[in-house]
Amino acid sequence: MQNKVCPMITTRKISPLSREKTVQRQQLDNIELHDSLRAYFFQEVIEGLQDGILLLNETGELIHANTSACNIVSQINQDSSNYIPPAIWSLCETLLENRSNLAKKTMILSHEIVVDKSKVFCVRARWLNLEKCNRSYLLVSMENKYESLKNIAIVEVNKYKLTRREAEIWCLYRGKFSYKEIADQLYISMNTVKKHMRNIHAKRQAFLNCEN
Repeated sequence: MQNKVCPMITTRKISPLSREKTVQRQQLDNIELHDSLRAYFFQEVIEGLQDGILLLNETGELIHANTSACNIVSQINQDSSNYIPPAIWSLCETLLENRSNLAKKTMILSHEIVVDKSKVFCVRARWLNLEKCNRSYLLVSMENKYESLKNIAIVEVNKYKLTRREAEIWCLYRGKFSYKEIADQLYISMNTVKKHMRNIHAKRQAFLNCEN
């Protein structure tokens, strides 16, 4: 297979349905959606995801990229360009080269891209086989590991009733920052970080004791 130039990301919006239409609240699996409403529904779901989503067809042409994907790509490229980064395109090419091998249709390729401490992206690529329409697509998902850990930390901040400073330190700690890196980031001493961490662990342990 000849090397292709990394495609440029341009989002293709599905024509939105009039917002005046409403659907009665009922079980999701019982909702019978009109095709245009179904397309709009899933468009909104995809656009609302924190993870970046890229969808390519069997020839490697980019079909869709959600807003998060565009943001993540610009962070990885470290400029305003919106071409799929080579590290991600390499995963896509590997799958495209083996698209005729049915055994490899189920494999998932992954790669970690490190821009800096707060921008560590986990990228996964796999085939998405749609039997009903006899088509296959490449599905690429991109997750910012630091942001995911930070979101978990924010939940824990509320559970443990941490102070504002403790919350800042805990979020960085959960993001895999060392004590020294936390101190440098917040312009405080290592001893101050250690003192806050002792208080955090005490509050965390108290919370766990109450749960038990």
